[in-house]
Amino acid sequence: MGWIVLAVIVFGIFFLVSIYNGLVTARNGYKNAFAQIDVQLTRRYDLIPNLVETAKGYLKHERETLEGVIAARNSAVTGLQAAKANPGDPQAMQQLSGAENILTQSLGKLFALSEAYPDLKANQTMMQLSEELTSTENRVSFARQAYNDAVMSYNNRREVFPNSFIANAFSFAPAQSLEIEKAEMRAAPKISFQ
Repeated sequence: MGWIVLAVIVFGIFFLVSIYNGLVTARNGYKNAFAQIDVQLTRRYDLIPNLVETAKGYLKHERETLEGVIAARNSAVTGLQAAKANPGDPQAMQQLSGAENILTQSLGKLFALSEAYPDLKANQTMMQLSEELTSTENRVSFARQAYNDAVMSYNNRREVFPNSFIANAFSFAPAQSLEIEKAEMRAAPKISFQ
């Protein structure tokens, strides 16, 4: 009889440790996935000043747009730093998401303007930077999808029974996904020359 009780206790402890380790593994998974977003967004942020510098010579009277792109980039860098400090934190992820939405809008305006300037559009450096930025945007999308999948897996794992008891007891907070695109961001930017 004593062996049966001991076996049940050992099994119960093993079961609880298994749940805890699974939660830790899932949390580390989404943090690792966020590290890939960090790499790609940093690459994106590094390309933007070069793109703006190339465009400056051609878009002298479009200074407001160029300054807007740099301001949006700087805001996004700040948002990324906050999110890097605590991946999955809802407030940090919302700040990064908002900053990325503004940056995407600003870049859209810059590219729309570049279409109106044939010399800029034909500039080899501008074309190369645009291609690199497009490639990086695709990498950001893939990294964001991997991160969001890892967040969903972690959140599912922490919410199911009996994991939810262990998650709450050991403060496994829910993680926030990163949503950058919104319906209004998908519309082409409106540019008017007055």
